[in-house]
Amino acid sequence: MLARQRKAHLLGLLLDEGRIVAKSAAAELGVSEDSIRRDLRELADEGALVRVYGGALPVPPADRPVAERSELATASKGRVARLAVQRIRPSSTIVLDGGTTALALARLLPRGAGLTVITPSPAVALATAESTDARLIMIGGELTRHSLVAGGALALEAVQHLGADAFFLGVTGVHPEHGLTTGDLDDAVTKRALAARCADVYVLASEEKIGAVSRFPALPLASVTAVVADPLDRNPLLASLPLG
Repeated sequence: MLARQRKAHLLGLLLDEGRIVAKSAAAELGVSEDSIRRDLRELADEGALVRVYGGALPVPPADRPVAERSELATASKGRVARLAVQRIRPSSTIVLDGGTTALALARLLPRGAGLTVITPSPAVALATAESTDARLIMIGGELTRHSLVAGGALALEAVQHLGADAFFLGVTGVHPEHGLTTGDLDDAVTKRALAARCADVYVLASEEKIGAVSRFPALPLASVTAVVADPLDRNPLLASLPLG
């Protein structure tokens, strides 16, 4: 079987079953696991899937560029944001990550609460400035085209001089086995650095992110305070997550 035919079969398998197990696919096609792993690596480089240990998973919907994510699961993001804002204490310093759920949360922040808001996202900074009277601190650095948040060496340098009570973390994948993942390497590094400077870390997990896996690990689930999920989401994987 030609490589092109194998890849078409693998993509069909991914569509039908929601995952690819390399060992099973190799046995089914009568080829070596090395051949399947090579096919999966090339398909991942093309953006057609996400490689995980033992096989592959679909590309999460939340891995699309930020402009395409604005209309994705908007009702679910709103419910998550309304739960998350309840975890913000008066006079606290919080970090709002980039992303559309963090943007919804920024618009819900209370006035007169004496908040300080830190963010690497220009969009979240503008929403915070327009909606609240919070003190606002922006993290500078190179703007990532995919997510439109600041990252890179300058951002990491700034983060080392900051501290906060709570970090409201945005990711594109929340999975009980594969943890918290995102589609951009620099973004993953920045998220880890921010989490290390915050007393609590809350994951903003709207419905399309539960069970999804992106290419780059951000944080393990064991290192976060809680996952803030949509109260109307009935995904069975939620039972395996540290909800709060």
